[in-house]
Amino acid sequence: MSDSEYIPSNEKNTVKTNKTRKLAKSTTRDSFLDEEKYTVKATRTRKPNKPSTLKDTSNVKVLESSNEEKYAVKATKTRQQPEQRIQTTLMTLKDTSDVLDIDHSSDEEKYTVKPIKSRQQPKQTIQTTLKTLKDTSNLLDSDYGEEHTIKATNSRKPSSKASSKKTSSSKTSSSKIIPSEAFSNEAGSNDSSNGTSTQSKKPVEEIYQKKSQLEHILLRPDTYVGSVQMLTEKLWVYDSDKRTMVYREITYVPGLYKIIDEILVNAADNKIRDPSMDTIKVDIDVKTGKISIYNNGRGIPVEIHKEENVYVPELIFGHLLTSSNYNDNEKKVTGGRNGYGAKLTNIFSKEFIIETADSSAGKKYSQIFRDNMSVKEYPKISSYSKKEEYTRITFKPDFQKFNMSNKFDDDIVALLKKRVYDLAGCVKNVKVFLNGERLKIKNFKEYALMYLSGNDDSVDLRSSIIYEDVNQRWEIAFVPSPEGLFRQISFVNSISTTKGGTHVNYIADQIIEKLITAATKKAKDVKSIKKNQIKNHIWIFINCLIENATFDSQTKEYLTLKVSSFGSKCNLSETYYNKLLKSSVIESILDDVKHNQSKELRKTDGKKTGRIMGIAKLDDANNAGGKKRQDCTLILTEGDSAKALAVAGFSVVGRDNYGVFPLRGKLLNVREGTHNQIMNNTEIQNIKQILGLKQGKVYASTGELRYGHLMIMTDQDHDGSHIKGLIINFLDYFFPSLLKVPGFLIEFITPIVKCTKGNTKKTFFTIPEFTSWLENNDNGKGWNIKYYKGLGTSTSEEAKEYFRNLKTHRKPFKEIQHDERELIDMAFNKKRADDRKEWLRNYEPGTYMNHNVKEITITDFINKELILFSRADNERSIPNVLDGFKPGQRKVLYTCIKNKYKNEIKVSSLAGAVLAEAAYHHGDSSLQGTIIAMAHDFVGSNNINILHGVGQFGTRSQGGKDAASARYISVSVPRLTRMLFHPQDDVLLTYCNDDGQIVEPEWYLPIIPMVLVNGSEGIGTGYSTYIPNYNPQDIVNNLKLMIDDGNPVPMHPWYRDFWGCIEQTDKDKYKVCGVIESVNNRSEVRITELPIRVWTQNYKEQLEQWVSGTEKVPAWIIGYKENHSITNVDFTVQLTEEMLSNALEEGLEKKFKLSTSINTSNLVCFDGKGRIKKYSSAEEILLEFYDYRLEYYHKRKIHMLKVLELEVNQLRNKARFIQMKIDHNLEFEGLRKAEIIKLLESEGFERFKNIKEEKSDDEDQTGNGGDGYNYLMNTKSWSFCKEEAQKLVNKKAEKEKELIILQMKTPQEIWKEDLDAFLDEWNELLNSDRE
Repeated sequence: MSDSEYIPSNEKNTVKTNKTRKLAKSTTRDSFLDEEKYTVKATRTRKPNKPSTLKDTSNVKVLESSNEEKYAVKATKTRQQPEQRIQTTLMTLKDTSDVLDIDHSSDEEKYTVKPIKSRQQPKQTIQTTLKTLKDTSNLLDSDYGEEHTIKATNSRKPSSKASSKKTSSSKTSSSKIIPSEAFSNEAGSNDSSNGTSTQSKKPVEEIYQKKSQLEHILLRPDTYVGSVQMLTEKLWVYDSDKRTMVYREITYVPGLYKIIDEILVNAADNKIRDPSMDTIKVDIDVKTGKISIYNNGRGIPVEIHKEENVYVPELIFGHLLTSSNYNDNEKKVTGGRNGYGAKLTNIFSKEFIIETADSSAGKKYSQIFRDNMSVKEYPKISSYSKKEEYTRITFKPDFQKFNMSNKFDDDIVALLKKRVYDLAGCVKNVKVFLNGERLKIKNFKEYALMYLSGNDDSVDLRSSIIYEDVNQRWEIAFVPSPEGLFRQISFVNSISTTKGGTHVNYIADQIIEKLITAATKKAKDVKSIKKNQIKNHIWIFINCLIENATFDSQTKEYLTLKVSSFGSKCNLSETYYNKLLKSSVIESILDDVKHNQSKELRKTDGKKTGRIMGIAKLDDANNAGGKKRQDCTLILTEGDSAKALAVAGFSVVGRDNYGVFPLRGKLLNVREGTHNQIMNNTEIQNIKQILGLKQGKVYASTGELRYGHLMIMTDQDHDGSHIKGLIINFLDYFFPSLLKVPGFLIEFITPIVKCTKGNTKKTFFTIPEFTSWLENNDNGKGWNIKYYKGLGTSTSEEAKEYFRNLKTHRKPFKEIQHDERELIDMAFNKKRADDRKEWLRNYEPGTYMNHNVKEITITDFINKELILFSRADNERSIPNVLDGFKPGQRKVLYTCIKNKYKNEIKVSSLAGAVLAEAAYHHGDSSLQGTIIAMAHDFVGSNNINILHGVGQFGTRSQGGKDAASARYISVSVPRLTRMLFHPQDDVLLTYCNDDGQIVEPEWYLPIIPMVLVNGSEGIGTGYSTYIPNYNPQDIVNNLKLMIDDGNPVPMHPWYRDFWGCIEQTDKDKYKVCGVIESVNNRSEVRITELPIRVWTQNYKEQLEQWVSGTEKVPAWIIGYKENHSITNVDFTVQLTEEMLSNALEEGLEKKFKLSTSINTSNLVCFDGKGRIKKYSSAEEILLEFYDYRLEYYHKRKIHMLKVLELEVNQLRNKARFIQMKIDHNLEFEGLRKAEIIKLLESEGFERFKNIKEEKSDDEDQTGNGGDGYNYLMNTKSWSFCKEEAQKLVNKKAEKEKELIILQMKTPQEIWKEDLDAFLDEWNELLNSDRE
């Protein structure tokens, strides 16, 4: 800095430059003179003070000077002062125009004198001091002579003559006024006589001193080169014996290392300036303490800098703040930046020799500096005729400045050798010599390998290194960290960044992201792992070139430049990542995760204690945790109602040895749960506490537990079986040894069906077992059948009965076998979906668990009981290929058809009806959601909504999540639904029996495959499915082709009212694009359609992020407007022309994320026979549907013919009956019923018992009295009039004609008629959409 400070008395006045001198722009050597390349800059630039009139002592007065420099006095505190004193001071200051005349300075620089502190002072002191300042005009005059400094005297009033004499020879480029006590290590002592401090008695000239920048560097070296004290720490150094890098504790002086490193970096930088450079030579003379660093390539221009009037080499190495790196607009990847660099090496050296050759000038230059750059010899310039240029710097550090003896010790030599090897690895295509021996390092990979051997013979990391030369500016190597601690060896522009920085974080974050993704796929527990935990497993080597790199200090150990300013990107290839993911790092991470999680889980361990507190719902056994603990049994029940059943049974067995704890629903699948889920799962923690389980302990017996037995009491349905399986899975995963303890795990079985006939009772524990019994016992005719849907169905008396007969209901599990653990893993490990598919394929209908055994094996439980749950789970999740429904949807439609809902019904009311009439066994909120989804008609939902919604059923804004509450909205059955699900098919379907109640059919059979019309998706056990929507028109066209013996043509996904584009990109893949266009003179884009199932609200949130920006993605749009309707999307997005141009270049769809994909590779459904099947295409689904549908059209025709024939015969008999009564040919009034029946028989009238008959008001409601003639005898009196009789005859004729027509039709023709009627209604619906 070119600042000097003067402080008279209590006022501190500072002289500072206000304007940076104007210098030539820095460009390349080939294009202009060298004096333009090297520049001198002041350390600080200050704005000029605004001229004003001095009022009191707080204002500034502008003083004119001959060279246009301006000086001002500015007081920091306002204080009254005698007018004469102010005037005298200002008059004196006016004569100080040359006080800071700097060598080569520009007249445009401005200096300001600012009072810092107010203090009373005699007028004479101010005048004398300012007069002294006037005589310092040559203070910074540059000369080759000795350098002098200003020293404070004991006098408070030094004479002008003395001051002038002392400062006349000074030549520093900048100076500072600093309190002298800042340079003293001793505190002033108190005066014993008057109690005042010694410092207060000193004159200000002793307290405040002005130092040159050179002196400041020497006095405060830590600011520039780091600490000059010995420091002991662990660092990587070169081991000459092992010829490798070792990480050990060394003692060294950071400042000494830094000044040597500055010259090494300069040598490396020259490779950037001159790519032809191919040699660096470093010689370290330990005995003499000298170092020589040589590089060939372009030398330093040997000519005089016109502005600074010195040779360029001297300017570079002998003048502070000179650099070729001040032009920040020029992108450079060199190490130098601030203009200190090699000058610091010169300053901290006893001797510093420059030697360079300039072939273009034909000159060789050499110059010697001595004694910390205070002595400068004249340069020696000689002729030079060789073509090869070079630069050599030889210097001997001033070891005393670093508190060292006059030589290098072993530690610093090892560190310096390591630094020379750094250059060999980092600087490409350069031969590096150390003490005359060429280093055998060819590239950065070979350099990195030096770190990977020699430290631990048992761990060879050399074979595990993964290296990639990404591009010209980035080289990356990776190995798993052997110590579980993050390590990095990195270089920026050949500078060793030992503390890392943004470049290290940039690469590490990319690798960590990949590792987290890969580890998460292998183990779900990694989802909760933190980045730092992953980071501890990696060791990276980075060699990069960064434009205009910035660091946290002059020591350049940590890069601070933000990533966006690097000037390049490092995108590691997929090949590199694949190699990385195949390394041992993933297993190391997973092992670390398991170890840490195991330690955390131990915090939740239980204890073998007599009493458990804090678990409110636990009814603990009295002997639990005591001497008789092994006789105690803990009963885990499915909910509170099951607990009540167990408590009722305690009246039989007592509470001493029985405890009960209710589970809240299903236990977590710990094999797939995350660590956080397990840690936060109250049920698991409670079970551990109640049983006294200890994490990781191997149990040979139950002696260390609070209970000796664990009994599971659940409903005997599919979900109850699943809960048993989850408990077994929990024990197998965390405490497998307990499953080997005989009698530890027990299940309590309760009946699911009871059949009573007199005193005979039959109890069934499984539905398949009961179904088999029904088939062999006339479908249970004569038996009273009671279904027990849950444990809550049993009464308290029945509970007592169960506990009296524990031998029947208490079934222990046999000790687990080794192969059975594999079965448990297969059933509950999500990664083994293919194994579960094969398991389910082997399922045979009628399979059930036989409980007439003493012990239940794990194998039987999984293959005969748990498989039933998995089967039921798939039925709930996977649709049927024929109707496209899952059971819940089928139950809803069944209830609507059964009750013939023509008018609106509340969703909540319909849900209640389904629960009651279709035996829906799950929550009503789930059922209400199913009903609402069946009424959705927005883009991306149903192509044909089975129910018509009245009210707010949700929109495409939130994908239906914005639907109103079920109690406020209603549904009705639209006409189109009954055209698809034809009423004449209802009687042909096979209806299910649920606990003795007739419910929905196995499947409906619409006239077109609704699974293709509305699509479906779901995840079951071992299977998942995704079927997109298809166009009903395309489906009908294909069906007609097939009816005419043709083959279906390929169909493509289609969504009603979607105006975007769906195009096939692969065999089973489609690209779905929204609609976007540029509008309004290329400053806006308009988005009028979003991809399928990209909801409007979600996309709006995406736009908000693009407006405000995020940590990873900066803002790139200005704003947006919305003009949506309920059905349509309309965004208008504003952005700059530049961003729009970039977006157009990248592609609007890609930039605005307006494309998604649809896959048709997972078309999984249940077929008509109840088997899970994967279909290869929509056409294959259509083919299977066609066969079933055509078969049922044959059945429909046969049934319709029967009904019509029956109806025609009835009409014929009835018409004849009425005509005979009109003609009085049939008289039966007054006869007995038996006589009438006999009369009708004799007249040849047919009996019709199985048809719906008209009933008279006084008819026996049993309908059994007519003996098949009720259809005649219940005829109303008005039917015998002539008009009604004629109507009946006409109706008979119509039915006869209808019968003839039906007999002539083929099933295919009937199907076509249905399809045509459907298309007419469908087209009307599409037209209404367009309107």
